Amino acid sequence: MKIGLALALGLGLLVSGCAPDVDVDYSGPTDDWPQAGGARGGGHYSEVTQITKDNVGDLKIAWSHRSGDYHEGGNTIDGVVEGEPFQTSLQVTPVLFDGTLFYCTPYNRVFALDPNTGVERWSYDPEVAEENRGGPCRGVATWASSQVPVGGACQTRILTGTVDGRLIALDAKSGQPCEDFGNDGAVNVLEGLGEHPLGEYKLTTPGGIIDDVIVIGGAISDNLKTTVPGGVVRAYDLNNGELLWYWDPIHPGQEPILEGDEQKYQRGTSNVWSYISTDEELGLVYVPTGNTSPDYFGGHRDGLDYYSSSIVALDAKTGKVRWHFQTVHHDLWDYDLPSQPTLFELTIDGVVVKALAQTTKMGHVFVLDRTNGEPIYGVEERSVPQGAVAGDFTAPTQPFPIRPRNLIDSEFSAEDVWGFTPWDLGACRDMMGSIRTEGLFTPPSLQGSIHYPSAVGGQNWGGPAVDPERGLLIVNSLHMASIIQLVPRAECEVAETKRLEDSLGSKYAMLEESAGTPYCDVRWMGFFSPLEVPCTPPPWGTIAGIDLQAGEVVWQVPLGTSRDLAPFPLWFIDGAPNMGGPITTASGLTFIAATSDFFLRAFDSATGVELWKGRLPTGGQATPMTYRMGPDDKQYVVIAAGGHWGLGTPPGDHIIAFALPD
Repeated sequence: MKIGLALALGLGLLVSGCAPDVDVDYSGPTDDWPQAGGARGGGHYSEVTQITKDNVGDLKIAWSHRSGDYHEGGNTIDGVVEGEPFQTSLQVTPVLFDGTLFYCTPYNRVFALDPNTGVERWSYDPEVAEENRGGPCRGVATWASSQVPVGGACQTRILTGTVDGRLIALDAKSGQPCEDFGNDGAVNVLEGLGEHPLGEYKLTTPGGIIDDVIVIGGAISDNLKTTVPGGVVRAYDLNNGELLWYWDPIHPGQEPILEGDEQKYQRGTSNVWSYISTDEELGLVYVPTGNTSPDYFGGHRDGLDYYSSSIVALDAKTGKVRWHFQTVHHDLWDYDLPSQPTLFELTIDGVVVKALAQTTKMGHVFVLDRTNGEPIYGVEERSVPQGAVAGDFTAPTQPFPIRPRNLIDSEFSAEDVWGFTPWDLGACRDMMGSIRTEGLFTPPSLQGSIHYPSAVGGQNWGGPAVDPERGLLIVNSLHMASIIQLVPRAECEVAETKRLEDSLGSKYAMLEESAGTPYCDVRWMGFFSPLEVPCTPPPWGTIAGIDLQAGEVVWQVPLGTSRDLAPFPLWFIDGAPNMGGPITTASGLTFIAATSDFFLRAFDSATGVELWKGRLPTGGQATPMTYRMGPDDKQYVVIAAGGHWGLGTPPGDHIIAFALPD
């Protein structure tokens, strides 16, 4: 069996067939979706109620838009040819702001659409060089100026980042650059990072907005070297693009090591590549940090990972650290924080507590008081596997939340491996017996170590959704493993030759240089059998509902099926690999695509029962959004369907809106 053989193309009809006309209720609330996370503190929640549990089965495709911005390329299913670029991945969540729907593409173009018809109003092309196109653009940020008269040029602005290091402000009405922002509408965010090849530092995720300020991090290429650009967090004035403050994530007792007058920020520090949350009332900016480069060796860090894999609360006016909470000590697993810190409120003993939920690649969900970073349900330090390679060390303990429980059963042993046949089951067990596998936080090793969950998750950038009506946090998870092998520097060339000679290994493994350390590494993106199926047992994907008041998981069900992952008739496996996130509505619905099968699904938020699914042209590896413009308008659920190189779903360029029929 070969993963990714079945490619279902074309928009198609709903799985349930043609639904009859239904009466659409126009009496409910309207709502927009002004930021990629729904709100500035995330949450992926909408107050709209037109689509309900009773009529969700009648949803049909209302309109679609295609940008043309995609290309074929390598992926982790079909493999990567030397020198070949990865395929594009359309990971964007559109936003509804100022009466228009906006989204960005993997080529960093920005499109403005009519929200009810999908008709294009304008587009903007930052003219990224062709060789640099294809990195993800997960969304744009929006802002309304209090200094420009309503209706004036650039009174409402779209902020978008590029893979070549520009932060651009556009007039939301016309799509023209705002000339008063930076240099003719753009700020060069590569300034101060020091010399580096183009593409090592990118803007892929929208910044956080607070008052008249945008706060940005940056994505840095993994496992290249210790001297990659620094992970500095910066705040810019939204009126003019001036730098207001920066936070260099180095140990508070250290001074930055700089190479010259042109470099302002230390190299190789923990970066912030995912979504940022803000709280105007508290005056705080919440940034989720990555782990210090490179991912799998840390003997050189000397305090540089003090803020690694942490939630850091920064003062919105100064950038000073108000508190931080570390989720992984001395991270050697690429278990960086991948998702937006999600803000919500709890009532405990009659007192309203401003809370924050942080999902992780390990499957942990940390719930903190966002005023001070203290755990609400408790966290305990537990002993973890030891024995790092020469020149490195492991932390003796790691933090584990007491509640809620881990969403991944991380105690994966030889008895748990899975296969379609006794032959590939045996092959998985043999492979597992030859490498280190001691559960969560097994250190990287020379013989190879199974990391379960993999560095993809657990949870990733899709993030969770909050249903405040029902007090639920909705979280999807990936239940798959990867293999990491460290190779002494003198043996790296031999290891690369061996990898290329092994057809299965060259397909799923990448040799990464990690220059500046004593080792390179070989990273297998999955732990697969010779039949090219996961050795971890299904379900490979789930979605869960967590009672936020009690900190308990109240339901967890498989998400997706093996359709489009395996040829017919092997579509019967429940629980598919997934990448993306859920949204919730006041009517009690959770919408999510994300899976390797090509569907957008609706679940009952209270029970996890699947109520509907709509066919997509390719994988919807993105987080959907929903809105209803006005009292005479329909509610739309919009999803980007453009595939993802990590799941091997085919590339595409579809923005698809579902609504109830007339």
